[in-house]
Amino acid sequence: MEPIKGLSQWIVDLLSYMGVSAEAGSTNYLVAAVVTLVIIAWLGYAIASFVIRNIVSRWVNHSRNNWDDELHKHGFFRRFSHMVPALVLYLCSPLLIEEEHLLLAILTKTALIYILLAAILAANAILNTISDVYNASHLARKAPITGFIQVVKLLLAIVAILLVVSNLLDKSPLLLLSGLGAVTAVLLLVFRDAILGFVAGIQIAANRMVTNGDWIEMSKYGADGNVLEVGLTTVKVQNWDNTITTIPTHALISESIRNWRGMQESQGRRIKRSIYIDIKSIRFCDTERLDKFKKVRYIKQYIQDKVDQVSTYNKDNDLTEEDLLNSRRLTNIGTFRAYMEHYLRQHPQINQDLTLMVRQLAPTELGVPLEVYCFSSNKNWIEYEGIQSDLFDHFLAMLPLFELRAYQRISDDGRIEQ
Repeated sequence: MEPIKGLSQWIVDLLSYMGVSAEAGSTNYLVAAVVTLVIIAWLGYAIASFVIRNIVSRWVNHSRNNWDDELHKHGFFRRFSHMVPALVLYLCSPLLIEEEHLLLAILTKTALIYILLAAILAANAILNTISDVYNASHLARKAPITGFIQVVKLLLAIVAILLVVSNLLDKSPLLLLSGLGAVTAVLLLVFRDAILGFVAGIQIAANRMVTNGDWIEMSKYGADGNVLEVGLTTVKVQNWDNTITTIPTHALISESIRNWRGMQESQGRRIKRSIYIDIKSIRFCDTERLDKFKKVRYIKQYIQDKVDQVSTYNKDNDLTEEDLLNSRRLTNIGTFRAYMEHYLRQHPQINQDLTLMVRQLAPTELGVPLEVYCFSSNKNWIEYEGIQSDLFDHFLAMLPLFELRAYQRISDDGRIEQ
């Protein structure tokens, strides 16, 4: 293609006016042509930047949509404007430089690579916008897409590299792809984590195993906190001490993990803790003790009902209270267990619709465990711990009233406190 004579002649005349002898195709002419192309490209970029700053930015600020604000924040319009000087360079270079000249090939290849890089950066800005808009919606709690966004970015980067190399070598991208078969093993080794993470990401999203905001525990990796991001190769977890732990994405489907999402979405948070009662303090209740227990509001009716049941049983079987071997009698530990349960039944912070019980577990060398099993209606960690502590403060303080003692080992010589 012949360069346009008018523009070429103008450069020649300008060089002659400056006292520089030059003809089309000479070194002086080529330098002047490159400078002219750079000036025109810079003017194109300046105009594009002006439009973005004064027109596009104003339009974005006045728009009611959120997606254009995200595009602007991630620099989509700024990155897209870089395509303008590259297009100017690509389109104007053949007008000033002869087709068979090496400089034209260098300029056009440079312009194409610049266009490709600008397009990839603009595409990444669009993907970042999609990720932010999606993560801000309620759908992000159901299925995170960060890993898939990273996969698309990786594919775009691979395509860009193939196109750049094919442009530099003047070879078809398909030819380069066919040559990759020989290095498949190397590629699998390089992209091992990415491949495993991509497969794991599909299973995680399909089964809703882990999503952003979930509280997970993985003791092997020292993770105990909220999930910040489920990425292609790693999962970021912010622990409760504000440290950040990264876990391989594929480890979420291949190793044991505890997800507290079920607790967060349920109506309560479980309280499961025991008080160990000293076996030596367990005894039967006589009439005097029962009269004292009847003064406790929560179990007044319980004591009366139990006394009636025991009296009826003993009367039906011709037993008296003096017959300690055969007669039925109440115990202080059983009465205390009933008190604990009735107290929980009246507690405003305990969810009465979920499982609630106080059970006696098998005796151990530490005593007889009385386990509280219930659910706090408040699931917030701080409030939950306060409710749990208040419950057991009260139960421990009530032990002497029922003439019971909590087991406590003396630390100096191993003796048990009496």
